[in-house]
Amino acid sequence: MNQTEDDEALSSQQRPRKVNLKSYGSKGLEVVNLKDVSPMVGSDDETQDPTSVSLTIETADFVFRYKDGGALVSDEEVMVICKRSLCTKRRRRKMKRCSLWMTFLSVIILSTVYVSAAQPVIIDENGWKSSVFLSPPFTLGPGSVLNKFYYDINFPRGHIALKGFDAEIVDELGNSIPLHETYIHHWLIVRYYSLVSSNEDLDQNIQKHIVAGNSGVCPGNILAQHFGLGSETRRTLTKVPDPYGIEIGNPAEIPDGYEEMWLLNVHAIDTRGVVDRMGCTECRCSLYNVTVDEYNRPLEKNYTGGLRCCHDQTQCKLRDGFEGVSRKLYLKYTVRWVDWDDSVVPVRIYIFDVTDSGKRTNSTKENMRLGCKVEYEVAGCREEASNIAKCVHNKKTNLPIPRGGELVYGVAHQHWGGVGSSLYGQSGQLLCSSNPIYGDGEEPGNEADYIVGMSTCYPKPGSVRIADGEILTLESKYNSSQMHTGVMGLFYILVADQPPLRLADYSISQAQADTRFPSYIWALVLAGIVVTVGIAVGYLRKNASTKDYRPM
Repeated sequence: MNQTEDDEALSSQQRPRKVNLKSYGSKGLEVVNLKDVSPMVGSDDETQDPTSVSLTIETADFVFRYKDGGALVSDEEVMVICKRSLCTKRRRRKMKRCSLWMTFLSVIILSTVYVSAAQPVIIDENGWKSSVFLSPPFTLGPGSVLNKFYYDINFPRGHIALKGFDAEIVDELGNSIPLHETYIHHWLIVRYYSLVSSNEDLDQNIQKHIVAGNSGVCPGNILAQHFGLGSETRRTLTKVPDPYGIEIGNPAEIPDGYEEMWLLNVHAIDTRGVVDRMGCTECRCSLYNVTVDEYNRPLEKNYTGGLRCCHDQTQCKLRDGFEGVSRKLYLKYTVRWVDWDDSVVPVRIYIFDVTDSGKRTNSTKENMRLGCKVEYEVAGCREEASNIAKCVHNKKTNLPIPRGGELVYGVAHQHWGGVGSSLYGQSGQLLCSSNPIYGDGEEPGNEADYIVGMSTCYPKPGSVRIADGEILTLESKYNSSQMHTGVMGLFYILVADQPPLRLADYSISQAQADTRFPSYIWALVLAGIVVTVGIAVGYLRKNASTKDYRPM
């Protein structure tokens, strides 16, 4: 194939375009840190053009080529060269480069944990694995609202321990979207079991989906998520420290005939051009011009704002004459995990809601009335301007924890106006305080007047213990110098049944583990070599019979 034919293989729509590889990932696009992979591939081809290729990354749908020089791309950008369907018409790379990648891919294929959508798995210095995914795309225009549920999202598979989950909203190029443009009311992920068989003759009473949520404490699968945050998502730690982990994918816990899946809920509000940005984020009913909720139930007269007014496809009021474009966005999420083994100490997730009365009856309907309302209203105080500092709304509730243990982690979730939340033990001792971090700039992660992070608690292992059935007091405070609607006062904690090994013992066991070379690794290496040799032989045979291709 000559150079002219080579160039014609790319239509005008497929010609190179810049993307940020580090923050872009879906439809088969890889998301990797180039510094992590660049040592694996080199370029020894001296015949290349001045903007020579020094790194080539292939996925199921695209081929990326990273340029080692030139002004067109930065150190963390690449050029999309062609779709794989067109790449078959292009010249092949040298066998040396191919063999290196075949070895790498062979090991990935043989991995015991499957990551969907061909996302690469990055392993850090602690042995933690991570992968980055994108939600299905969604479109938002000025003032519009999204509140959708996405089932069977891309997620690591296998018996693993979750170590963290981070998320943010990005555009098609992977750029972070600031809160003053698209406000993240909340995102959350929920585990569920899905019936494998689709046989229509199955008993109609069999549940197709079973929610496999956290350990409580709200009734009726309310707040059943494993992870969930809002505007504070970019600067709130979700890391589960060693040696703890959130166990998922245990075959013994998955019901027969079902498979483990994950649901993602994204609630976002586009506030470009709206008449009252904070009013829109607080879901003031008057700004959305709604009289019924998403289930077509009439709103009570005293309901002035909250989730029932800013449901999916509602519209917040825009300034007269404002015009803006709709754009396609994604929730980019990073999952961190380790493979499950006996060294991991399992933790349970509890989510407490300050609107929960803590009372329970034998009636499911009554429990829903008494249980978690999720949101509430903060009335404006009547203090004079000179005493405005006294305007703090403090809401409390007492809630029992079903099963106690060692406190491992804690964090609160509040909305704009929040000034902090605390969790106390039955004797009045402070277990954890979590305070909001307000931004003071324009850039994503530091947006002025928004809560851009929440402080977290990481008690020294074994230092804070909660008894089974202990009554905990949750306190949520808001600035009430003005009214706030649809606010939340949630508190997430992780609790472990058993304390870990003594830190010194744990360090020794980790060091010993690090010096061992598990026998199964030898099997993986040997299998990788066999697969690589087989692929290489096939490549050579095919290359010999394909005269239209020339090595680069």
